[in-house]
Amino acid sequence: MPSLEDELFPSTPGKFKIDRGHNINRQFHRCFASTSTMFIWALFLIALTASYLSFQSFVDSGNRYFTASWGGIQWEKQIRNSAKTNRPGGMSVLVTGAAGFIGSHVSLALKKRGDGVVGLDNFNNYYDPSLKKARQSLLHSQAILVVEGDLNDVKLMAKLFDLVAFTHVMHLAAQAGVRYAMENPSSYVHSNIAGLVTLLETCKSANPQPAIVWASSSSVYGLNDKVPFSELDRTDQPASLYAATKKAGEEITHTYNHIYGLAITGLRFFTVYGPWGRPDMAYFSFTRNILQGKTITIYRGKNKADLARDFTYIDDIVKGCLGSLDTSGRSTGSGGKKRGPAQYRNFNLGNTTPVKVPTLVNILEKHLRVKAKRKIMEMPGNGDVPYTHANISLARREFGYKPTTDLQTGLKKFVRWYLSYYGYNRKDVW
Repeated sequence: MPSLEDELFPSTPGKFKIDRGHNINRQFHRCFASTSTMFIWALFLIALTASYLSFQSFVDSGNRYFTASWGGIQWEKQIRNSAKTNRPGGMSVLVTGAAGFIGSHVSLALKKRGDGVVGLDNFNNYYDPSLKKARQSLLHSQAILVVEGDLNDVKLMAKLFDLVAFTHVMHLAAQAGVRYAMENPSSYVHSNIAGLVTLLETCKSANPQPAIVWASSSSVYGLNDKVPFSELDRTDQPASLYAATKKAGEEITHTYNHIYGLAITGLRFFTVYGPWGRPDMAYFSFTRNILQGKTITIYRGKNKADLARDFTYIDDIVKGCLGSLDTSGRSTGSGGKKRGPAQYRNFNLGNTTPVKVPTLVNILEKHLRVKAKRKIMEMPGNGDVPYTHANISLARREFGYKPTTDLQTGLKKFVRWYLSYYGYNRKDVW
């Protein structure tokens, strides 16, 4: 019988096909060239300006994040032990956002197959930090150290790279959420732009430079109405500040790839769900409110059309993350100097089967055996988009990405975890 840990986290993904043809690089260069020059420069200048202002504001606020304790002989020993590989040719990976939803799953999968993993997370309070601490404890039980600190702590970042010659960085730390950007826009600039630049600055100066895989977002497609979304589609019409920061991230990473020779892969995730997920996501909050007998709000788009999402189960996303790491090329710079062209890629990671939100609720009702109290409302102008659908042919061709979990199966696993984690007796529910 599988253990609880085996049920909650993905099994080790298999081997992936490696294909590093040059055609894809040419396609991406054409894609970038087709974007408005004015938009690129404006966005890039705004990003750099915002990065500086955000960092200054952050320092002046009392160094709230930088006071986390780190350092010392014992701490350094823990870092090195956590980074040790246990398989021939294994990677040593820095995972940012390791106490987050995707980060915790990816960290465990890497460790399970014998890679070295060091995690980094600032444990902010965007959602309940106790859930992040619980993930950290689970990772700790598997000998994965998660350092509590912030990406913008330059000294901490330099120290980590001084202690470990990371071969790869899996950058999953970010301020997530579309709607929250209207409440706290500076947090998006701080994490998604300033934090990204700090990380890239550290990586470009490292010797050897690591290869970088990072979390972009399907939100970059914004107001694009051509479906399914392809990596070659336009991404210059963001519908939210969150999407704009992720788009800015793609422009910034392209710049560091071009100037410093960093090998960089961006992953555009499509509505990830599953055990240990984020409480701000619709499937999670719907589950909580249905169990508590509260009314859930279901939004509709124009002409009363149901919203639909390309819901992607966490195990499939993890396979895509590891496939991206396994097929990453080497960075070509050293000590901040580029010595040749380096790999640059963007991939969609989705399920390719959009499901309407009311159907999602129907499935939750089935697994919870509780009828939802529904309130139907028109979608507000808060940055959400009515429909997402991933074209994954590029990821399939490059590293054999193939999602295997449908929404029925994935939500069943999520509900099982939710009831267990929050201490529900099934008799209480049923």
